[in-house]
Amino acid sequence: MAMFKFLHAADIHLDSALHGLERYEGAPVAEIRSATRRAFDNLIELAIEEEVAFLLLAGDLYDGDWKDYNTGLYFIGRMARLREAGIRVFVVAGNHDAASLITRHLRLPDNVRMFSTRHPERIILDDLNTAVHGQGFAHRSVTEDLSRGYPQGDPQRFNIGLLHTCLDGKPGHEPYAPCSVAGLRSKGYHYWALGHVHSREEVCREPWILFPGNIQGRHIREAGAKGCTLVAVENGVVARVEHRDLDVMRWSLCEVDVSGSATVDEIYQQVRETLQSAADAAAGRPVAARLVLRGATSAHAALHADRQHWVQEYRALASALGGAGIWLEKVSLSTSAGIGADQVILRDDALGGLLRAVNALELDASTADRLAAELSTLRHRLPAELLGGEDPFDPTDPALLKDALVDIKELLINRLLTSPRQT
Repeated sequence: MAMFKFLHAADIHLDSALHGLERYEGAPVAEIRSATRRAFDNLIELAIEEEVAFLLLAGDLYDGDWKDYNTGLYFIGRMARLREAGIRVFVVAGNHDAASLITRHLRLPDNVRMFSTRHPERIILDDLNTAVHGQGFAHRSVTEDLSRGYPQGDPQRFNIGLLHTCLDGKPGHEPYAPCSVAGLRSKGYHYWALGHVHSREEVCREPWILFPGNIQGRHIREAGAKGCTLVAVENGVVARVEHRDLDVMRWSLCEVDVSGSATVDEIYQQVRETLQSAADAAAGRPVAARLVLRGATSAHAALHADRQHWVQEYRALASALGGAGIWLEKVSLSTSAGIGADQVILRDDALGGLLRAVNALELDASTADRLAAELSTLRHRLPAELLGGEDPFDPTDPALLKDALVDIKELLINRLLTSPRQT
């Protein structure tokens, strides 16, 4: 039996934009826009460096139809590099690059094989005594179990299944090409190379059923290391499976428990340490972070009394950390006033009742209309730069109204608690 290595990658989303950063001063716009290509370059270099026999791409190579031919030309150029290195490539179309979505076509190098979107195919690699099976998406919303049509594995060969699927359903992912672990195992394959789910998951090891995740995070919901899977095959069985990082910019959710901090200065130091840890963990990559402060603290009133000041303080702190750079995609001050407010709100007096009434305010239709009217008045006083661009101030936006109501409640409660009349 042949000994060889292959790479399994998925959800490339070439030329897909990264979301949430370009609006901020100092963000590396050019690096952000080219991130998916540079991560794909890393994949190509890894394939050549590891001298793999072939590369598997399990769907969503593109992010929908190309805006122009440059995306296709870029891909063909990288495939030509693999051809020069003697590396074959096997691709199935996913929901984002279904046959019905990609209207432009360029002839691929002869080392690249796109599986049919009409029926499953089996490709025999005689030199490796291996069979690769796959079928791509003919249209975006494939709701049937494509794996059922895959042929049974050849018991005399190493068998691979290449499939874009939600498996048995994954939160945050459309239920495309659903299937079951039992169904995949019944085919008698040694390795199932799956795509569609953007986080790495080893579903099963007997046989190997694996999502490698996408190669580059594109927003805060795709935080952490991103890359591909390197697989070594010896004597007809999987001998080694390794994750390899490919991402060039990393997203990080930085949550800080401020319940042990009494002052804004102590919280500032906690934020510094948390952001520095995120930068260190990225191993030299730029970091896009969401900062979330949680917990009950006596500094709560000071934070919320001048929310924008502290948001900008934390952004400035992130910018000053140095290294490859860290930028804050969003700052969320989700703190509470601490045990003092909890005790007062339970009191059977006028202040306790008033606090309970404020705390119980909800954003029903009537409240939303009144709040939207007030914010609309405020909108006319804002500078023009806040009223346009990617994230304009919109007083009818439900998310904005919800955040505004939270701030209003916090300000009212803080004012009531700190009023001299409280004593």
